[in-house]
Order: sequence, then C-alpha cells, then structure tokens
Amino acid sequence: MGEILGLGVTHYPPLSGTDDNLSAVFRGALADPLLPTELKDPANWPERARREWSDDEGRAAGRLHREQLREGFKRTRKALDEFQPDVVLIWGDDQYENFREDIVPPYAVLAYDDMVVHPWKHTHDSSNMKGKPNVWGEGPDTERVVRGHRTFAKQLVESLLNAGFDTPYSYQQLHHPSFAHAFLNTVLYLDYDREGFDYPVVAFPINCYGRKVISYKGDITPLGVERELDPPSPSPARIMDLGAAVARACIESPYRVALVGSSSWSHSFLVDSTSRLFPDSASDERMYDALVRGDYDTWRATTLEDAEKSGQQELLNWWALLGAMEEVGRTPTWSSFAASNIFVSNKVFAVYESGAKS
Repeated sequence: MGEILGLGVTHYPPLSGTDDNLSAVFRGALADPLLPTELKDPANWPERARREWSDDEGRAAGRLHREQLREGFKRTRKALDEFQPDVVLIWGDDQYENFREDIVPPYAVLAYDDMVVHPWKHTHDSSNMKGKPNVWGEGPDTERVVRGHRTFAKQLVESLLNAGFDTPYSYQQLHHPSFAHAFLNTVLYLDYDREGFDYPVVAFPINCYGRKVISYKGDITPLGVERELDPPSPSPARIMDLGAAVARACIESPYRVALVGSSSWSHSFLVDSTSRLFPDSASDERMYDALVRGDYDTWRATTLEDAEKSGQQELLNWWALLGAMEEVGRTPTWSSFAASNIFVSNKVFAVYESGAKS
C-alpha cells in the first residue's frame, strides 16, 4: 500500500526575480492606454492595493510579500522532508510550452528520466524572466539535475487508463528544452535556500489556459486585443475526478507519493471585471474558506465559466489536488493565504498530512 502527502504551492515567476520585478506586471497594466481613467488614480483602488502601492510603488510591500511566500515554502518543504517521498508528482499548467499547435491534450503525464536543466538559459521559452536577474544571482550556465521516475509514471498512466481516463504521456520534451516553468519553479522554490532537492519528480501538466492556450499563448494580453478562442479546458469537476483517480492509483502502488498542486490563484491579467489590473480576491477568499473547511462540494460545483470569469484558470492544478484529498478524506493540517492586489495574484499554501480527516 502506498502513502500520500498533499501539498499546495505557487510557482509565481516574479518570485525568482529581484524585488523590483515583483510589481512589473501591475505597472504594465497600469500603463495600458485602454485602462479606464478612474483606475489610473490610486484613490479609486481597493484599500489593499493603495496600502501595497503606498508612496514607494510597492517596494516595501514586495519585500513583505516575498517573505510570506518564503515562509510558505519553508513550511511545505518541511512537510516534504518529514514525509520522505519516493516521488513528487506536480500538477501544473502548460502555457504554450509543450502544448502547442501540433497537439493540445487536456492533460498529460511526463514520464521523463533524470534531466539536466539550465533554469536561466531557457527563460525565453517560458516564465517571462528573459534577461532579468534572478534572486540567487545564478547565471545562464547554472545546471541542476531534476531526477525522474519513469517506472512510477508508466504505472500511473496504466492505472488511469484502466480507470477510464484516456491519459497522454511523453518520454521526452516536445518543444520546451527543459521543464515548463510551473514545474521547474516549483522545484526551485521548494529549494529556495539552495540546500538541494533530490526527490524524483513526475510532471503532470494540465491544459489550464484552454480557450487561450494557443490564441493568446497563455500570456498577458493588453486590453482591447480580441482573438478567436480555442476549445476549453476540462471542467473543474472532471479534474477533481482525475485527481481522485490519481490518489487511488498512488494508494494501490508501493510508493510514498507527494501530490503537489502548483499555481497562484486568480491572476489579475485574466480578470476582465477589474480591467485586468487586480485579481478577483473575493472569489479567491470564498474558495479558500471552502478549502479550509473541507467543503469539497463548493469546489466541485464551480463551473469552468466561473473559474475563467474569476481569472482562476490555473486553479485547475489545485482542483486536481482537492480531488485527491477528497478521495482520501483529508482536510488541511496547515494553510496560509498570502493576499495581494498588485503582485498579480493571491497565493495559497496548504499541507495535507495523513491522519487529517474531513
């Protein structure tokens, strides 16, 4: 019988940059010529945004936000080390990295072997960090080895196929020369203090961006740009079912598996109701309250249209995690909500340890 640890984290790209980069997306949105005039005046912003922007354009708030995220990663890494997994499965989004015009699956299992990655050489392929310094001062020649676990990945695919989930898989990269940023950033941040990360990793990308994965390349778009949309993502309920099937497969396996849902929550640049300036914090807070209470019905009842309206496309990675935790009957043993209006998104951390029953 296998064992499971559940973790929820963020892979927020600006965290890998320096503090002056944390508000870059907000400053870009603020400079959009089509932004309504009233939103250019901080007096018309939510109170939290005014407080964060302050008189230094968010610099002090950015340092505080970084420390909140570092604390979240310290707590989740501690749980990971105490669990000592045989493999770490990460649910993350693919933003036009391997999911491109030639094939866009609803999700996939990447059954990679050990891989040598160059985090800063390949930033042009994802994460919007091209040409920007990173917080660790690492150069383009910096190498890391990300261990794989092909045996587990193949067994997982077979279990999912037997359970009625037609699951694509891959033994090598299709387009991206490294790990897509949702997965690599998760590893980099769980090793923020650079003490090493030797756990084998299996990436499980989900087509979170759905209608915008090809037409908008899953990227930030100025106001007024309209393009023909792509077919949608899988629904939250279907992804929860997928997460539940993964949990069953892990329990039936001989492995200790850490299941990680990696994403920030509502993304400002996807929220039309705020003119793409602020995240949908009210929706995030409602979902977080349901998470803390173990209210899986609220998560399951949320439609894809609801998620897209709130800019919560990437939250599908958490829907997979919540589906797995519902299957094994757990509620969080620890969680935190790092709120922000000017740093793209609210970020949530969660730990689901064994013995925490709903």
